[in-house]
Amino acid sequence: MRYKMNAFYDSNWTIPNVLTVLRIFITPAFVVAFFGENYVLALVLFITAGITDGLDGFLARVLNQRSRLGAMIDPLADKFLLLTAFVCLGVQGWVPFWLIVVVFTRDLIVIGGLFVLHLYGVNVKNKISPTMDSKLNTFFQITLLLVAMVAHTYAISGLLTLTAFLVYIVGFLTIFSGIRYVLIGFSFL
Repeated sequence: MRYKMNAFYDSNWTIPNVLTVLRIFITPAFVVAFFGENYVLALVLFITAGITDGLDGFLARVLNQRSRLGAMIDPLADKFLLLTAFVCLGVQGWVPFWLIVVVFTRDLIVIGGLFVLHLYGVNVKNKISPTMDSKLNTFFQITLLLVAMVAHTYAISGLLTLTAFLVYIVGFLTIFSGIRYVLIGFSFL
């Protein structure tokens, strides 16, 4: 029995998808490390998850290993990690509670809107892609989480000031990008 040389690539178990699944498993380990007050390990796990996120997208393009599974689980893995990190930092008091509410509300509205559009027969996969302000929002959310973790882990007062500043940038961008997605969604109805 002969196997095709590219049988691995024809399946959903591509290198990028394995990295995405790894990121999903890193998230609970991050939570355990964080609440176990092993903040250095939590920071390393968060950075490792971020590296896998960049690497899986890069490898999917370079190795031509894009898949439907990857298109679905990659953004879910990202949201799982970011929302979990926001909750962890919020419980610890490192980011304000109102910001967690804003971040969660925006994501619930976006996901709910996509579901409604799907019910109305809109092919959201082909019509809606991340906007520049949404990408900027994600960048600042990750930056805020990293800066806050480094600031509190290593007690760097200058970074605590930067954290406070980033909280308002993330709050603004989260609300702005959420409103933009709502307006885009209504344009399809």
